[in-house]
Amino acid sequence: MHYIVWGFFLLLVAALISLDLGVFHRKAKLISVREALAWTGIWVMVALAFNVFVYLLYEHNWLGWTEIASHHLSGHDAAIQFFTGYLVEKSLSVDNIFVIAMIFAYFHVPGEQQHRVLVWGILGAVVMRGIMIAMGVTIIERFAWSAYVFGLILIASAIKILITRQETITPERNLLVRLVNRFYPTSHDLTSHSFLVRMPDGRRAVTHSALALVMIETTDVMFALDSIPAIFAVTRDPFLIFTSNIFAILGLRSLYFAVAGLMHQFRYLKMSLVFLLAYVGVKMMLVHHYPIPNQVSLAVIGGILAVGIGASLLAGTRDPVPLKSPLDPSASEANHPA
Repeated sequence: MHYIVWGFFLLLVAALISLDLGVFHRKAKLISVREALAWTGIWVMVALAFNVFVYLLYEHNWLGWTEIASHHLSGHDAAIQFFTGYLVEKSLSVDNIFVIAMIFAYFHVPGEQQHRVLVWGILGAVVMRGIMIAMGVTIIERFAWSAYVFGLILIASAIKILITRQETITPERNLLVRLVNRFYPTSHDLTSHSFLVRMPDGRRAVTHSALALVMIETTDVMFALDSIPAIFAVTRDPFLIFTSNIFAILGLRSLYFAVAGLMHQFRYLKMSLVFLLAYVGVKMMLVHHYPIPNQVSLAVIGGILAVGIGASLLAGTRDPVPLKSPLDPSASEANHPA
């Protein structure tokens, strides 16, 4: 009977994506920061509404849900774990947003075309995250020592963010980008809304939007290596892991346009991610000996993010830094890719 719950969730995701893309965002356009913030709020409210369903599902044992070994949780504990996992995944996606903005700027993808690229990027991310979560759950269940490995990965990621002064992207080193360019030339027509176009000589060529999509999909795999171990430190319930991850991803498109447009105002947000990753990594390594209650983790994670956002806003009022939005491709001085 538990397949009914999984089926309900997958149908809900399909319905939300269909409404988002087929009704509210059918036409390509440049999304304003105000509109992006409004949609980000809507996606957060949808996730919170689903968390109410999570509470009822576990609390009242609908369809014998908590009789399954991996779902032995009260409604309160399940809701706390879902929300904590969602908050962690949503926070870590901010780092992904910075890189996505750099990719769009590098390939000079116009703002009105970025929405379409992100749509396909998020759909691909949903599939890849599902596969990687299934693999991670299997590893965690079979090898208890893997918790220490995942914990070290998170701490190493925190150190990497801390010591990295300036992130760079190198499409020329990306194997998939090189593979695509081996079969298709690159069109420098920035007005086309297609991923493949026909050149005057009759050959098919990939557009900058297509190359940006390839880069986004491959970088998401790298970010998943951080975010998925992080959720394992919060919960081992496959349903909570998958649903919190997917809801964080579904709102990534609107969050991108909101954060990218205000990126210069969040200068200390990445530093807060350092502490978040380090804390979650330590929590995971202590899970078998000194488990930290999820209520404590929720308070710590919320505090870390609040300090990072608060410090950024305070610094912005004292020392404003006028930067061009990554939504404007002219913000990048990079040359067009060959």
